[in-house]
Amino acid sequence: MMEIVITPIISEEDYQKTLEKIDSLLEKNPQQGTDEYYVLDALTTLVQKYEEVHYPVPDPDPIEYLKFVMEQRGLKPKDLVEYIGPKSRVSEILNRKRYFTLDQVYNLWKGLNIPLDVLVTRGKDIEKRKEIA
Repeated sequence: MMEIVITPIISEEDYQKTLEKIDSLLEKNPQQGTDEYYVLDALTTLVQKYEEVHYPVPDPDPIEYLKFVMEQRGLKPKDLVEYIGPKSRVSEILNRKRYFTLDQVYNLWKGLNIPLDVLVTRGKDIEKRKEIA
């Protein structure tokens, strides 16, 4: 049985050292149930928590996400009419002149399988809404 010391990640230096340990363990391709596997699991959990605090990933912008989906699926604004409403409404939303309604969110979620948490405007966006209004 190998002796392992796992320490918290407090600094950027700790973070980099932990990433190196993870790389080293990944090269060994540890099998589930082994000490190395559980150490790798613990280290990746520590890194994940450190990254959540120090390297947060911003929430995706609903309009940019919709444009990404359109590009990936080869959709044109006219293809969104059945989910959003008339072409003029689609244009207003894509150009940030309007926000999604609850019905539009539901339709995009059901029809295009866009995650609800991406489509729903968060509280921090309220200031942006006031600017548009």
